[in-house]
Amino acid sequence: MGGALNVGVIGVGVISAQYFAEFPKLPNLRLRAVADLDLDRARAVAAEQGVEAITVDELLAHPEVDVVLNLTIPLAHADVALRALAAGKHVYGEKPLALTTAEAEPVLARAADLGLRVGCAPDTVLGTGIQTARAVLDAGGIGVPLGAAVAWTAPGHELWHPAPAFYYQPGGGPLFDMGPYYLTSLVTFFGPVVRVSGATRRSERARTVATGPNAGAELPVDVETHVTAILEHASGVVSTVTVSFEVWASRVPLFEVYGTAGTLAVPDPNHFSDPVLVATAEDREFREVPVAGGYADAGRGYGLADLARAVETDRPHRASGELAFHVLEIMEAVLAAGARHEVVTLTSTVERPAAVPAGTRPESW
Repeated sequence: MGGALNVGVIGVGVISAQYFAEFPKLPNLRLRAVADLDLDRARAVAAEQGVEAITVDELLAHPEVDVVLNLTIPLAHADVALRALAAGKHVYGEKPLALTTAEAEPVLARAADLGLRVGCAPDTVLGTGIQTARAVLDAGGIGVPLGAAVAWTAPGHELWHPAPAFYYQPGGGPLFDMGPYYLTSLVTFFGPVVRVSGATRRSERARTVATGPNAGAELPVDVETHVTAILEHASGVVSTVTVSFEVWASRVPLFEVYGTAGTLAVPDPNHFSDPVLVATAEDREFREVPVAGGYADAGRGYGLADLARAVETDRPHRASGELAFHVLEIMEAVLAAGARHEVVTLTSTVERPAAVPAGTRPESW
């Protein structure tokens, strides 16, 4: 293998294009084959990428595929992961890790038994944006962090996505779709969460697809569409998180951290490399800080490349299944807290992943 992993992709929907665009920049990943329930779509993508299109069963049995990149819908994440592991392959998937922690537990247990790796998006936290913000925090750039505030809001993905139905089914909604970017960043910054409380709402407004061949189709809504949570980290930091598909316009900050000596404006964790701003107690004016960490010019797939390097060097990979499991339990607990109107104590914990030093590459660090 020579340090590189041969990749088989299952699911070639909208998000897959972002991964394919990055593969040429990642020499320790070699795209080998693609599969999709829609074989015609798989053939079209395979032709674009210069690889073969095969069935899911054929890809799982393929002797030259080392790792399965699982880009299926959330409902299928755990099943595909378990099948990939049973076939002796590492697996890296889109978020969430599974629909529930009960579904996710066998995935991590099976991987541990077989000595295989499980990785999971988001890997945006490995870019220069979140890693520079982490470096500022770790260096005491705003003193002792006390709290963080997150607010991601939109009217709903049906306004732009051509096939948005799964966003309104279990495994979707603003919490499971956008929450992992922010929650993974918060755990990266402050360590694991120990308790959560929250409140949730679901509006009755009709939703219809706005674009593409399904335009005008009505969307059943089976998830909470407005979620507010309070997270208590083991480190003592308190984070407030609001995510919503119910907001037409907003002026609230996207992501800020408040410390004893200043405020950190964290860039959008759905992106890899936006600027980081700091306002100190001395002048209270936001100023951009130099890049101090993270993979430069990164894109989706860098977490998989980091996993490939970790396999080669026998070290933990950063976008790990354990981290994704903890984030999944946070989301599950937020919904439970909202439904039961009580504080929920988490049972899982996780180590902060290793920082990504500035100027490094995932295939060589």
